[in-house]
Amino acid sequence: MSRIGKAPINIPAGVTISISDANLVTVKGPKGELTQDVDTDIKISQEDGILTVERPSEQKRHKALHGLYRSLINNMVIGVTEGYKSQQELVGVGYRATNVGNTLDLVLGFSHHFVFELPKEINVTTTSEKGKNPVIILESIDKQLLGQVAAKIRSLRAPEPYKGKGIKFVGEVLRRKAGKSAAKK
Repeated sequence: MSRIGKAPINIPAGVTISISDANLVTVKGPKGELTQDVDTDIKISQEDGILTVERPSEQKRHKALHGLYRSLINNMVIGVTEGYKSQQELVGVGYRATNVGNTLDLVLGFSHHFVFELPKEINVTTTSEKGKNPVIILESIDKQLLGQVAAKIRSLRAPEPYKGKGIKFVGEVLRRKAGKSAAKK
């Protein structure tokens, strides 16, 4: 039995979950609404504020889908109640980030700016304090979309291992390498 799949999902107050005949799960909450299409083999039942996900057999495919869909539905419930937040830090001399609405303008040491149009489901804010690195803050109710956009932004200038310059997540620990001078001793 899948440890993740068999765990029940507690539905907080203010959240409604509807399941269609075609296994389309819709979660509505105070922050918005999300939908997820679930495989027809997986059975979803809801009673007394608890949602359970069950699989029909012990096939490898069913075992994989069992935990997957339970996690996706749980992420939707957390998203519509609390939301998700991702913070990225720009490390490097002259690196800047500004935003106008949902358009992010990045200066990353190249000869040109990166103008990044974000999906309407994601809210972006940028902070630049004197003496600190600029920070990009992304907020959304959709965890998957937020992670995908954050990874795309990070890929524009991934942190390098010698000086640590680039776009990194706040709190991320980078593996650093010694430079050429360390080998001459």
